[in-house]
Amino acid sequence: MRIGKYLAAGIAFCIVVPLLSACGRQQVDVPEKIQVGVAAYNQSDTFIGELVSCLKQQLEGVGESGYEVTMMVRDAAGSQRTQDDQVKELIDLGCNVLCVNLVDRADPSEIIDLARSSNVPIIFFNREPVAEDMMQWDRLYYVGADARQSGEMQGELVVDAIQADEAMDRNRDGKIQYVVLEGELGHQDAVIRTESAVEALKGHGVELEKLGFGTANWDRAQAQNRMQQLISQYPNQIELVIANNDAMALGAIDAYGKLNYTESALPVFFGIDGTGAGLEAVIDGQLSGTVYNDKEGQAAAMAGLAVAAVTGTGMDKIEFENEKYIFLPYHKVTQGNVRDFLYWGK
Repeated sequence: MRIGKYLAAGIAFCIVVPLLSACGRQQVDVPEKIQVGVAAYNQSDTFIGELVSCLKQQLEGVGESGYEVTMMVRDAAGSQRTQDDQVKELIDLGCNVLCVNLVDRADPSEIIDLARSSNVPIIFFNREPVAEDMMQWDRLYYVGADARQSGEMQGELVVDAIQADEAMDRNRDGKIQYVVLEGELGHQDAVIRTESAVEALKGHGVELEKLGFGTANWDRAQAQNRMQQLISQYPNQIELVIANNDAMALGAIDAYGKLNYTESALPVFFGIDGTGAGLEAVIDGQLSGTVYNDKEGQAAAMAGLAVAAVTGTGMDKIEFENEKYIFLPYHKVTQGNVRDFLYWGK
């Protein structure tokens, strides 16, 4: 179950060790410092905050191996204009590799132009640019996960729950009445996660009736507000809540708590990402399941790729898809295995 993490961690190891040996023999001219600039779309996003923390740990490990490594983080707080300015600042401060979590995945051109003019490679993460933009320069990379896989796994978790408990169909009409909490208008993960989860359910013969949806921008508080609106529209009718991430699933649970619903009247809730709070909610039985987004593996892959991109050594040891992409697998999380993931990176 931890194979993905160890493979990704091995990327950094395989790059750093040979490089250090070469440095000792003075056969390779490498920069004195690896200065990593991280541009996050919004660090109040729980998963992004956890991923950036994991990256910091991975880079500290590289530093302990003999490199002088620095990491500077900037938070765009949801503004692409701000992020463009922050990327320029990071380059001006001497960063020789960038890790960019785009605010607007369809608008990376200014960031790419800034980096290319200074010959600073970019590792995009979590928010995948469109393919055409990734082809603008040969020093652009992406590290993330397959959103379709996360949606399919979420749908399969719901199928398992329905098969294990026929009482999920509370009104016994042969259909599951559900609502969706979507992450963000136009975000590829939000669209794909929703579509693939529903397709997985239908593919397993589950009869569904969609009551409504709300866009909550990956945010717990916004999800609580959207869920309260949905509850007022469909009181006692909602049997299933599918959320594009754990934060929104927890916001939906908060909404029912604020309205003092009894446990027997609650729908079942499913999230994606396996954040710390999401995993604790699975342990407590509030969240019926989630899909683990391997932040440790992604951080290890980013750290290894950053070293290779700066030094020019070790790139041949990285297994890319289409020469630019590194994808880490998702994993299903239930009460039966949740503790494995709670301590995954520890």
